[in-house]
Amino acid sequence: MQADQPGASALPVRIVDGDAPHTSTLAGLRALWHHRELLVTLARREIQIRYRQSLVGVGWAILQPLVVMVVLTIVFSKFARIDTGDLPYPVFSYCALLPWQLFSNGLGFGIPSIVLQMNLVTKIYFPREVLPIASIIAAFVDYCVATIFIGMLLWYHIGLSVWLLLVPCVLLVQLLFMVGLALVASAANVYYRDIRFVVPLLLQIWMYATPIIYPTSLVPERYRLLYMCNPMAGVIDSFRRVILEGLPPDPRYLGIAAGVALVMFVFGYRWFKRAEMTFADVI
Repeated sequence: MQADQPGASALPVRIVDGDAPHTSTLAGLRALWHHRELLVTLARREIQIRYRQSLVGVGWAILQPLVVMVVLTIVFSKFARIDTGDLPYPVFSYCALLPWQLFSNGLGFGIPSIVLQMNLVTKIYFPREVLPIASIIAAFVDYCVATIFIGMLLWYHIGLSVWLLLVPCVLLVQLLFMVGLALVASAANVYYRDIRFVVPLLLQIWMYATPIIYPTSLVPERYRLLYMCNPMAGVIDSFRRVILEGLPPDPRYLGIAAGVALVMFVFGYRWFKRAEMTFADVI
């Protein structure tokens, strides 16, 4: 069945038995799996729309963090010097900017996705969480494109260790947290359109509360555990340890991040499924 709107004919919406809003987490995830083709199609379409009529195209996925890395390197290695130990500042900052770009882009496009697709939402039922999750998948594709980072590691003679195998685990923690947060905020955005103005401001503040331009060691020890309640701090710290330092993640910091991410995902999903039943009426 297809929605009667421009471009909707390309969206494969599969109807399954009992196709209606589910408040059970497991039932909702099963319905999401049945609509996986729609999820992939929406993610592909978002990538195409994002880079349509763009001279650089998907190269922006590399250019954005690269330009920010150059600016941060000039400021924090030449003027306001930040001690990064034996790690060159360009690779130190770029290692954190890649997951942060995934985080900010995924939320930036995912949170307004329900409102932006209001024509589709009001015409047919499908699991509404498909929309913000598709935006996160599109951001993840951008993250995967930025493989220039491997070249930077070789350029700076940074050896690769067996702990690199834990990168998918750290990435899973980040994605769980992103999905949960995007579900809560995208649902809230349906009822309170102020969310779209608040999100860019919060992301900007959040960046400075995360060890991107400075190492975790600069945070005073007595505040460290409280600081790590920000799950992105644990994620960024873990990425640096397994990729740049050849060390395993700190189990305390990654454990806190994983716990917060799991709670956020379960809470966000259940809250979203309850709220989605009124989306069509409110939009």
